[in-house]
Amino acid sequence: MTVKSCEKLEKSQVALTIEIGAEEFEAALQKAYLKNRKSIRVPGFRPGKAPRKMMERYYGEGIFFEEAANIVIPDAYEAAVKEQDLNVVGYPSVEPVGEISAQGFTFKATAPVYPEVKLGEYKGLHAEKAEVSVTDEDVAARIQQVRQRNSRLVTVEREAKEGDTVVIDYQGLLDGKPFDGGTAEHHSLELGSKSFVPGFEEQLIGCKAGDEKDLDITFPEDYHEDLAGKAVVFKVKVHEVQEREYPELDDDFAQDVSEFDTFAEYEADVRNKLMDERLKASNQAFEDALMQKVAEGITADIPEAMIRNQQEQFLQNFKMQMASSGLKYEDYISYTGSSEEQVLEEAREPAERQVRLDLALAQIVKDEKLEVTDEDCEAEFKRFAEQYNMELEQVKKYITADQIKDSVLTKKAVAVVVDSAIADAPAPKAEAEEIKPEDVTVTEVKAD
Repeated sequence: MTVKSCEKLEKSQVALTIEIGAEEFEAALQKAYLKNRKSIRVPGFRPGKAPRKMMERYYGEGIFFEEAANIVIPDAYEAAVKEQDLNVVGYPSVEPVGEISAQGFTFKATAPVYPEVKLGEYKGLHAEKAEVSVTDEDVAARIQQVRQRNSRLVTVEREAKEGDTVVIDYQGLLDGKPFDGGTAEHHSLELGSKSFVPGFEEQLIGCKAGDEKDLDITFPEDYHEDLAGKAVVFKVKVHEVQEREYPELDDDFAQDVSEFDTFAEYEADVRNKLMDERLKASNQAFEDALMQKVAEGITADIPEAMIRNQQEQFLQNFKMQMASSGLKYEDYISYTGSSEEQVLEEAREPAERQVRLDLALAQIVKDEKLEVTDEDCEAEFKRFAEQYNMELEQVKKYITADQIKDSVLTKKAVAVVVDSAIADAPAPKAEAEEIKPEDVTVTEVKAD
């Protein structure tokens, strides 16, 4: 293998012209013969027993040329990439140069490579950073969420009101006939939850156990096409009316839902956790705004292959998230009426942003000469172990040292930007003022 030329092209691509010599091609021809000899028949020989020269004489000298070229090109390309010290980021396109003969051949491989990156400003950047506070109302709302989760439904002998849950049978009729999805038994429905078609829940307020009622409902125009805008009747029977019973906010409640003995201690902890959450969110938003500026500021001729690779990665992540939620990606495609190519296209803009950010971070690591120590790696391993509640040695089985090193270097690069940045107070939101005719002044402008 001989590299005849290595030409830089636009969009961070290189064109390698590679020559395969007679000896190298001969070895590939022999491999092609051994691979295919059993499937090639020659009169007078049993399958697989005809010599190569006999096959070439009978079928022509070039019988194994194409197969041999497919055998030799990948290894020759890899060797050329290594020889030229290229950082390729995608698959090459290959085309022959001239004819293939027993003496060898020449081919041209065009491949995308990691682009040259020039950073813009990445130190001393400005970004807005929200001030964080927690009010008594915030604390009360968070505690109410916990109280809601620890409440229970109890049956009451009275008419239903908003906020109650009713246990009902219902059957929907369109033109006097049941329709698909319009029937259920012993269904629990919270009145006021707006989980049913508009008008359904409101008509059940005032009902009590044992009541039967016909509900006149007109489906919205944007509803499922089979029922959009249609008038139907729901026959409903009420079995139970239930109200939600909440625990008292006292020391017993605190002991049930936390590790604290008193409600005052629990309340203080809720306040501290809310403050911590909001500080983290504010810091993350500040960091994201800064890193977006850094990513937008780079100059790089990004090859299309890098963006496409990131799109594919986003797609795979999306499929895994759906699977972990018990959903099928194929059902999503069918339900939305889209295609995989459309999903990939929707991912293009975020993919390009991610690629620019990754390039920026890698260049900061390079320009700042950032390094990772063994202590850095061990601390990162421990952080992952704590985050996922796993044993340290178990984490090391799933996460490689190189992945940990990349994680540490990324954090150090981000710290270079964030630690030197200047936090600005958010600009006050202007309130829209009503403009009255008498407030408008018309100024006459005359030409010179």
